Amino acid sequence: MQSQRPVLKQVQKLKMSPQLYQAVRLMALPLQDLKTTIEEELEKNPALQVDEDRSTISLDSMPEGEKGVDEADYFDHSSDTGYSRAAGREASDAKQQFMEGVLSQAESLQDHLLWQLALQPIPEEWRSVGELLIRNLDDNGFHREPPELLVKEESEREVLPKVMALVQGFDPAGVCVADVRESLLVQIRNTAEPHPRAAEVVQSHLEALEKQKLREIEKALKISAAELREVVAFLRTLDPMPGRSFSRDVARYVVPDVQVALRDGEYSILLNDEMIPVLGINPLFEKIVREKSADHSTRAFARANVQDARWFIRTVGQRNLTLLKVCRAIVEFQRDFFLRGPKYLKPLTLKDIAGEVGVHEATVSRITSAKHVQTEWGIFALKHFFSNSIAGSGSSGSRFSKGGVKETIREIIGAEGGGGTAGESLSDQKIVEILAARGITLARRTVAKYRGELAIDSSYQRRRT
Repeated sequence: MQSQRPVLKQVQKLKMSPQLYQAVRLMALPLQDLKTTIEEELEKNPALQVDEDRSTISLDSMPEGEKGVDEADYFDHSSDTGYSRAAGREASDAKQQFMEGVLSQAESLQDHLLWQLALQPIPEEWRSVGELLIRNLDDNGFHREPPELLVKEESEREVLPKVMALVQGFDPAGVCVADVRESLLVQIRNTAEPHPRAAEVVQSHLEALEKQKLREIEKALKISAAELREVVAFLRTLDPMPGRSFSRDVARYVVPDVQVALRDGEYSILLNDEMIPVLGINPLFEKIVREKSADHSTRAFARANVQDARWFIRTVGQRNLTLLKVCRAIVEFQRDFFLRGPKYLKPLTLKDIAGEVGVHEATVSRITSAKHVQTEWGIFALKHFFSNSIAGSGSSGSRFSKGGVKETIREIIGAEGGGGTAGESLSDQKIVEILAARGITLARRTVAKYRGELAIDSSYQRRRT
């Protein structure tokens, strides 16, 4: 029988304090999220206050020449007896109500289809099944779940195919289907004068068409290349994902955290801190901490909040200082990029920047996360400047970055036809040869991969378009 006795063990553990956790979290926040976090901290900590808010401009701080004339005062002192301040206010309220009624969210695919369903003279049972089908559609207009699982009653199962056919005829055509093939077939059926061989190509040879195996399709259907081109031209008029036209995706605007500008031959790195208020300590809380005559609990409360406020201010300052140091190191390493353009991006790793700044690689990863820099070549994510190296020939060795090579491929494809036959589309193998002449060694499949990441079609597709 084993006996149990107390044993002393020395264990090394890493515990993260709330202050350290806050510092790590603030380090990774982009500008807009940092502003939100500061606002939350201001609400939570009464000892923290805003000394200066540079994101807003007061009318009192504007020069006299820039101040506008008060419209109400102007008309009140004019000779127009038909205007009154009250009438103007009523007109403004009416306009506001009108604008609030007009400005609304964009119509979704489901709303558009339900509106058409409501106009159909159909039985109520059909209408309920149609609503189930429409609400089951994704953003592309395809079924999320099999339609058979949506209905339970036997009568509903009997009318399901008819209601599905009804919804498929709504605008946009080709929704309420299982996949792209079925959507294209529905659109072909709903077209007044479709190509006679289009449905056959979609039904039996869609995969071959996607892979541009045209000769295989010509042999299988026993048609000429000219006729197949006519079929492809007709299919290009259809929409494989018709529901996308009702997408509610909105443009997201990026606010750069840092700006890099060339001034007098030197690069100037400016922190975009106009959105961030200047923080300070509430004097009242500092006074309570200094007064020994104050109540003990009151002093303890004030002291704790003052300490938290000072730590928060110090953490925000440390975040900004680290960001500036990292950006300065990136500019030094990527000087050719800022001088000559994106295709001159050099290979760069987190270890390189960490060694230059004197911090851990994890700190560099956090400070560059979700942040952007404004340059003369556009706005780029800070992560964009970290790129793996590509094998190069010559004495320089691996001097090409993945990002720079991709930009070179974009430039080569953009210049198609300039030095050869008009309208010529360069194949991936031809691009490999051009890159090799420039000292960049890549396999054809790697070129195809980079071309796909750049959202550039193949040479055949570019030739067709």
